[in-house]
Amino acid sequence: MAFGVERKPARLVAFSDAVFAISITLLVLEIHPPQDTRHLAHGLAELWPSYLAYALTFLLIGQVWANHHVMFDHLRGVDRVVLLLNTLLLMTIAFLPFAASVLAAAFRDGHGQRTAVVFYGIALGVAASLFNAIWEYARRDHRLLASTVDPAGERAISRRFRVAPFWIAAGVVLGALLPALGVAVITALIPFYWLPIAGEMSRSKRGRAGRSDGREARPEGGRGDL
Repeated sequence: MAFGVERKPARLVAFSDAVFAISITLLVLEIHPPQDTRHLAHGLAELWPSYLAYALTFLLIGQVWANHHVMFDHLRGVDRVVLLLNTLLLMTIAFLPFAASVLAAAFRDGHGQRTAVVFYGIALGVAASLFNAIWEYARRDHRLLASTVDPAGERAISRRFRVAPFWIAAGVVLGALLPALGVAVITALIPFYWLPIAGEMSRSKRGRAGRSDGREARPEGGRGDL
């Protein structure tokens, strides 16, 4: 049962897209050009931690954005709880450019790297936890879940989303010991989460895709992401 009035998710998704776009754009503002232009090539090379933090965070925010669409493709509406949780998620996403700048500064200066990786990982972990909270709340007892996803697809999406907080937590723990290893573990999230999820496409879209290929659509009870 929805908490409060149930609304269409279109405005929430549009607002979220705007926050994702602004946050991902702000990342480049954390890369400052070298002051000494007499040794410009050397100065640009020394900015490698900023380039790394920029690329890593850009791809991670883009990843959250992509899976945010997967999630809201299967919600028929949103209530006050989803609005609140999504607002907290966006607040965390908007914080990531600062966390990225802290990470870059620590690796550039050679001090505080463990703290920086833990700080960065915690920010990501909070975002991943809030992301999961939205999905689990919406799908529990099919409170806000649409009929576009079958049970196998629902379980596959849930399994994929649940991995992130634990994966990031492992990166935080390892980063507290070996900062470079912690960053590497967090970076490994990127290829994994850009993989498609079995069942993420709505039933109607799967049917249209099957017909456009000249094949019969697969039965709804097909296998999901094991």
